[in-house]
Amino acid sequence: MRLRCGLFVIVLLAVLLQGCTLTRARIQKADTIVAASVDQQLTCHSPDHCATPSPLLDAADQALAHSTPDKPEHIVTLLDDSEAALVARINLIRAARQSIDVQTYIWDEDDTGELVLNELIAAARRGINVRIVADQLFSFEDPVVLEKLSRASPNLQVRIYNPTFQNSRTPPLEFAAGLVCCFIKFNQRMHNKLLLVDDAIGITGGRNYQDRYFNWDNDYDYVDRDVMVGGPAAQAMASSFELFWNHKRSVPLTHLRDVNRLILRDPNPPPWPAPHYANPSRVASAQAEAEDSEWLTEHLIEPSLVISKVEYFSDRPGKTENPDKRDAREFTMRLMRLVTDAKQEVVLQTPYLVMSSRARRLFKKLHNEAPPPKIIVSTNSLASTDAFAVYAVSYKRRRTYLTKYGFDIYEMKPHAEIANAAYEQANVYDEEDDDDATSEPATPGLKHKRAPGTERRPGLFGSNGRRNRPAPLISAGRRFGLHAKSIVVDNDLAMVGTHNFDPRSDHYNTEAGVIIYDQRFASQLRESIMQSTLPENAWVIAERKPVIPVLGNISLAISNVSAKLPFFDIWPFRYATSYDIKPGCAPLLPTDPNFENCYAPAGDFPDVDISPKLIYTRFITAFGAGVQGVL
Repeated sequence: MRLRCGLFVIVLLAVLLQGCTLTRARIQKADTIVAASVDQQLTCHSPDHCATPSPLLDAADQALAHSTPDKPEHIVTLLDDSEAALVARINLIRAARQSIDVQTYIWDEDDTGELVLNELIAAARRGINVRIVADQLFSFEDPVVLEKLSRASPNLQVRIYNPTFQNSRTPPLEFAAGLVCCFIKFNQRMHNKLLLVDDAIGITGGRNYQDRYFNWDNDYDYVDRDVMVGGPAAQAMASSFELFWNHKRSVPLTHLRDVNRLILRDPNPPPWPAPHYANPSRVASAQAEAEDSEWLTEHLIEPSLVISKVEYFSDRPGKTENPDKRDAREFTMRLMRLVTDAKQEVVLQTPYLVMSSRARRLFKKLHNEAPPPKIIVSTNSLASTDAFAVYAVSYKRRRTYLTKYGFDIYEMKPHAEIANAAYEQANVYDEEDDDDATSEPATPGLKHKRAPGTERRPGLFGSNGRRNRPAPLISAGRRFGLHAKSIVVDNDLAMVGTHNFDPRSDHYNTEAGVIIYDQRFASQLRESIMQSTLPENAWVIAERKPVIPVLGNISLAISNVSAKLPFFDIWPFRYATSYDIKPGCAPLLPTDPNFENCYAPAGDFPDVDISPKLIYTRFITAFGAGVQGVL
């Protein structure tokens, strides 16, 4: 009875919220208040808007100057290092002379989110046209922040993509109502990430604006990747951004019910607050490096490559409304065609190894070729992921991945050495737990001792950013998860972008990325991915060897039947399990005759402690395969 009443309340709420759109009069009134109360300060009066010198933007301008329609030129930088990825963003924002366009899926209210936001506001106040499109579900969770942003500068415009019931924030009850009343629309998200400066140089890839993506979370961080491209491909980035900016799902702040209400209630709000960072020395170090020409040259210019053929692709916002239109799924379709043409090898890195139906057909076809190309997959383990429900479906499909698609699967360890090294490089440490944002800037590269942080910490105006907690571990220490999305085909061409090769990326989310046709870049990216597959960074997934031959074979037969069931897949002994290398051995493929001599079984979920999430993982494996498309 209580369940029926609860569902009735949710449905009723959904109906009421759908009808609660703002009147034109309320929107116009809010627009008038914003125009009258917007902060008009202008910090620069020179023609170049006091742009900071930037070797990054200079290199992009040079590439554009040298380009012709028949022979384009691009400057391309692989941003594997999180410190360089953040510093590049700060430098480009400060170097902008005309415009900055930002597109993202997550914008949290932690140090990274506040830092980038403050840099963008500073750019707007020196005269730069700044536009932000952020997906609503995980961005700017506090409408107070958006109310203040609406009046931070006349040169700053913010739009929220696909807001639930025209609100900036989705409380739990409204979240449930959204699923009940408008599941398809609610489930379609803008997953694109882009920072574009002066329509000349852009950064795209996996990173959102949250501490975890830049190794600034003290408990759990992502191994991620971006690419920075200067040259003619930036024009495609600009065209894509315009499509999203002008789409009906990109909603101005005054059109959001909760933000509109705050604007009408407070016609004279206080100014945008001064910076207040949890770790000011770390922020100051990144800001100092962004203006250090020697640091920029060493870490960003020297590793760059001059490349002719570079293509930026993006699904159109209409992908989610017209899924059968090929032009709306441009990036997704292009990506599939690239993999279809593989002859020798595909190296795939994805945080979520849940293949879409199209991807499954593609890889099955490749495996049936003679000879089949080698498929190397770097992905998460249950110990490293914060998306345990998605992992459960991947775990269920292991036999298919290994036998029908020929995957060599490497699952990331939660304390991977490669991730620990990146974290240490990205951080400076305070001698004391100092929250004073006016602290003297730290000397770039200086390391101090810093107090450990917490899983949740206050963001702007005291609000708390949302955190997905991974499963508890047996081992202690800082942990990491994989979030990079990249592909290398035949060591000849490469893709860095937002596409996970999963059903969500294929059918629901809009995705974007850069395809680079250059062997040097492909080799750089392949080496980076292969580092993640080394024994100190990953477990190998391989066929489980029966300990007792007859019983083991019977168990394997039962497992094969169970895994094919959409429901009641409850047999606990699976076809494959995780293996770890033995001391003194060199890395080997599971097909190597000496594999058993050099690798020992580590269990199906190595390093994961018994917990509700472990039980949920087993439960979803048994009963939840039918929802893999929306996980």
